[in-house]
Amino acid sequence: MSVQILLQGRILGTEAFLLSGNPSDTSLVGRFHWVTLLSEVLPRALIAELGLSRMLLGSSGADQFLVVLPEEVRPQVEEFLLAAQAGAKTLSAGHLNLQWAITENLGDWTVVRKRLNEEMNRKRGTPLAAGWPPPVPANASEADTAYFSHLGECLRDAGSIGWSPDSPAKLEIGSGKHAWSIGSGPSAGSDSIPMARHTALNEDGHQPATPELLAARSLGHPAWGVLRGDVDNFGIRLRRVQSIEEHVQISVLYKQFFAGELEVICSLGEFWRKVTLIYSGGDDFAVYGSWDALIAFARELQRLFHRFSEEHLKEFPGPEGKTLSMALALATSVDETLVSVYGRAGRKLELAKSTDKDCFHLLGRTLEWKQLADAAETKDDLTRMVTAFGAAPQYIRELCAIYRETRRPLTGEKAARRTDRPWRFHRRLNRILGTSRSKEFQKARASLVADLVGRNPANLKLRPSGRVALEWARLSTEETIEA
Repeated sequence: MSVQILLQGRILGTEAFLLSGNPSDTSLVGRFHWVTLLSEVLPRALIAELGLSRMLLGSSGADQFLVVLPEEVRPQVEEFLLAAQAGAKTLSAGHLNLQWAITENLGDWTVVRKRLNEEMNRKRGTPLAAGWPPPVPANASEADTAYFSHLGECLRDAGSIGWSPDSPAKLEIGSGKHAWSIGSGPSAGSDSIPMARHTALNEDGHQPATPELLAARSLGHPAWGVLRGDVDNFGIRLRRVQSIEEHVQISVLYKQFFAGELEVICSLGEFWRKVTLIYSGGDDFAVYGSWDALIAFARELQRLFHRFSEEHLKEFPGPEGKTLSMALALATSVDETLVSVYGRAGRKLELAKSTDKDCFHLLGRTLEWKQLADAAETKDDLTRMVTAFGAAPQYIRELCAIYRETRRPLTGEKAARRTDRPWRFHRRLNRILGTSRSKEFQKARASLVADLVGRNPANLKLRPSGRVALEWARLSTEETIEA
């Protein structure tokens, strides 16, 4: 009986590649599609080239793959991967690194995984010993720009993706020696590659909506941004599985969730013209669009992920892999590029995940999801003061100036003025919010003040959710200011 070997491949350097240079929006989307599909296509192409069963594919996507193979094909596998490695190096202008590890499928999964990780770490620590990096042609950067722009334009409506051995790292639309259908949802076949690719279109319905057009579709202030999300401690969750079957099960579950649910959410009426999907991975995603739609999008996806983890991960102990953190970055000017905003969203996401888990970095603050619900209620109260009771919308901006960012100890006369004269604070609130004698107005005003500063008028430090609510309300009503 032939001995089985396990092949684990990883694609490294994706973030540096995506942010390198100054790609156009179409070229950047093409880069995302290429990186997302490369870890799906390569293991399938390897199996097809060797003439083996498709059942040998364990898991794929999220920049890595796992394949079960017979020992006899190890030389062909090495040759295939070396050619794909060189091709990826050329197309990415030196940023991407395809690495792999091979070991016998013998012993407990924890032991096998340890051997794979040790070989992978050895190759990463000694890249020159493995012949890395291969030379890069002088015109590589010029060639890949045209290729990725074409890929970003054509893949939006393509029904299949192909591969050919003469270009082992290039993906072909509707052609190639081997081809696989792409799609998501129940209509996708068992061998199809799951891929969410919703695109908000312009007014004539033929071209993708530009970020400027998506900003114009916002309610309130015209602005657009990028929303990024990542499952908390997903790597730890994978390391805790006890068998290769569990490893494959977990990987497929997460990948299908993001590919399927992102496509469904984007198709809803409040999102389909205002949100464009950049990519969906095995444990993360990115979208861009109108700022107001992205906040609602984040809340809906978090709700669905919470239900998903309760339903499918309840048998796995511990909180790892069961929560989702996100970050939203808004464009600071009309001419800021998509790649720049995407990079800032990534940095904000790293900040949020280093601060806490199961949270959302929004409008300068990191909030727990429960705090975001509180911020939404306070935002509704603030906008109601403008729309229902006639408060001047520009005064919402003034509310931000009342509160200090950090709690500073006050002594002497300053402390006395702060604690002994709280009427100054309430007098300013009266000027900003208005002084109508309506009972309904007074009730709404009292509720809003309590949400912002609590019951102690001497404590004027705004809660993080209150600061987010103020910025949220300001963006929601700023159109009235400019008009």
